[in-house]
Amino acid sequence: MSELKIDLQTMGRLAGALSFVASPNDPAVVAMRAAVESGEDKDVKNARTLFLRVNATQRNAALAMLMDDD
Repeated sequence: MSELKIDLQTMGRLAGALSFVASPNDPAVVAMRAAVESGEDKDVKNARTLFLRVNATQRNAALAMLMDDD
């Protein structure tokens, strides 16, 4: 998968969707919220890595929730 830039606002929305699908305490959710707060590249990279490790079904459900918002 190529490097994809995601804006922090979208990452925050994705964290909210994933917290609903998985758990608010999921490491990916916690990392995404930390990345949104700090805005630092290392935090964003960590959040992306953890998000890609999430179960594919949960990941796709969270992404689908974002698509439904539009």
